[in-house]
Amino acid sequence: MQKLQDNQAISAYSALTEWGGALGLPDFGKFTDSDFKAAFDPALEQDWADVEAVIHNPDAPTIENTLKALQLSGRALSHLASVFWMRAGAHTNEEIQALEREVAPKMSRHSSRIMMNEALFARLDALYQKRDSLDLDGQTVRVLEKSWKGFVRNGAKLDQQGKTRLADINEKLAGLGAGFGQNVLKDEATWVLFITDEAELDGLPDQLRDAMKSAAQERGRDDAWAVTLSRAIVEPFLTFSSNRSLREKAYEAWAKRGENGGDTDNRALVSEIVRLRSEKAKLLGYASFAALKLDDTMAKTPDAVMDLLLPVWEKAKSRAAQEQSDLEVLVAEAGLNHPVAGWDWRYYAEKLRATRFAFDEGDLKPYLQLDKMVEAAFDVATRLFGLTFLEKKGIQTWHPDVRVWEVFNADGTRRGLFLGDYFARQSKRSGAWMSALQSSHRLDNGQMPIIYNVMNFAKPSKGEVALLSLDDAHTLFHEFGHALHGLLSDVTWPAISGTAVSRDFVELPSQLYEHWLTERAVLEKFAVHYKTGETIPQALIDKVLKAATFNAGFNTVEFTSSALVDMAFHTSEQEITDPLVFEAETLRKLGMPEAIIMRHRTPHFLHVFSGDGYSAGYYSYMWSEVLDADAFAAFEESGDVFNATLAEKLKTHIYAAGGSKDPEDLYKAFRGRMPTPQAMIEKRGL
Repeated sequence: MQKLQDNQAISAYSALTEWGGALGLPDFGKFTDSDFKAAFDPALEQDWADVEAVIHNPDAPTIENTLKALQLSGRALSHLASVFWMRAGAHTNEEIQALEREVAPKMSRHSSRIMMNEALFARLDALYQKRDSLDLDGQTVRVLEKSWKGFVRNGAKLDQQGKTRLADINEKLAGLGAGFGQNVLKDEATWVLFITDEAELDGLPDQLRDAMKSAAQERGRDDAWAVTLSRAIVEPFLTFSSNRSLREKAYEAWAKRGENGGDTDNRALVSEIVRLRSEKAKLLGYASFAALKLDDTMAKTPDAVMDLLLPVWEKAKSRAAQEQSDLEVLVAEAGLNHPVAGWDWRYYAEKLRATRFAFDEGDLKPYLQLDKMVEAAFDVATRLFGLTFLEKKGIQTWHPDVRVWEVFNADGTRRGLFLGDYFARQSKRSGAWMSALQSSHRLDNGQMPIIYNVMNFAKPSKGEVALLSLDDAHTLFHEFGHALHGLLSDVTWPAISGTAVSRDFVELPSQLYEHWLTERAVLEKFAVHYKTGETIPQALIDKVLKAATFNAGFNTVEFTSSALVDMAFHTSEQEITDPLVFEAETLRKLGMPEAIIMRHRTPHFLHVFSGDGYSAGYYSYMWSEVLDADAFAAFEESGDVFNATLAEKLKTHIYAAGGSKDPEDLYKAFRGRMPTPQAMIEKRGL
């Protein structure tokens, strides 16, 4: 192993890889940013040494000495990497970003070295070929098959020339993905619109003004209010600001992240990423990158994805056209003659909602306190699954805003840890996500889950209460649904723990959990006015529920266009030299409404281009929505949204099962059948 140079480096390496902090967390006080760089090489070497021990084992391959040994290898690297990638997303800086650009290709090369090793694959293949005669339990068979397919999909069966080329492609893609994400973060962090004239805040609710004041102060401007590209600020600004020229400036900046020229422009990166992905797919024998990615999903083929998306797309366009006509009436009634542009839609839609349903977002937001919504998410988990949460104060993490909870089972035994990082900051990438510092499994002494959620809610000024929009509250419940998928996982093998399921199944637990947010029993208990303590009025709940499908055409066009463009990039047989021309041409053929843009335009489509997690997979949110709409209908049909029998089945077959079975089998075990898209279409109001 590479020598660590001094006692400080040795101590930091131990802190990063062995985790001796409170509650089983890393001890964040015992390492600094500069310690990561020195730690990676020895951790990689230790991982390779673990793998070599499997390769050179003189005994015939067995589940114990090959599959299990591989599953338990690389603990030091796993710990180090989980802390590092958490920092790279949630609290980064120039030093972390420079190392990310170096580490991402290095990790890819290391993975290729393992996955393409002939002797190692031979041991695994020997087990795979005789798996039917080994008397294995279902989980072990699943892990063996998953591992074997993983090796094959990573080039184990290629000749040496093919292996070399695939390793090069994977290494380049890792570096390009890291660069793509960093460019978007830089564009988001550096653009700001300072407002110094209070008259230009006309229309903005007090909570948004407060968040903008806090954002300006964070940037050293006590004399201003700041519009930033954090979704928690820019979306409500576009919704409420009566200043059309300022809305246009904010909208254009938001839409053009990653395409502003200079060092942060992502267009060339997208072209190269798409080209390399296509080459990779063909090396592995697939017609397209989409075919490669979908081979191990519920959808299976690009045609199946399009069969879901295109009918919904046509319904969404029709609904959006009617919505646009309604907004044009409002523009005309205001004595204006401009068309409805992208920077107008949210503003006039909010006015229409206020007229049609007699409430607006400003009426609702005072009842949606962040702390109360966290309590609500926990309370639903208690009622459904028996979990309880105990906050632990004074524990150092990666940022002072991060909160820590111990999680307990219904019988009082410890389940794991949950951490919440809720507020936007310049050092955090946009969006919201769930991840794990470590996942749970039962091999040897087992391992408890340490799960975290990251959000980008607007941080209030000191002493003020953090308030959420309804969309924010849905995001909180969504990501906590993912967290429960990790916390409740009850499987033997790390490879199938928690969210280690097919991409178009992984969103089921998260999207399903959102349904409970707007249940009357939840809102009546936790939607409490932040000043008066008054419970949300029943009349307002009724209005919120009645307006649930308002603006459905706009929302569905935003999403579905993104999914369709993702599929177009990854099924295209042509070389894409200008991704924005390709995006525009794809949308033209689809008949994209001019007043709406993709939810994630190509140059800042982090889901698809900052890594390949959701590449050719953004559709999966809608695929899972078909499942979640049908799954929640089971509770509604029972007459009790907390039905204990159904909750136990949901826990057993969905949240706790991980990837232990085919997702179709898991869903059928819960529901008794597979759903049709109709429940989803009705839920969206289409």
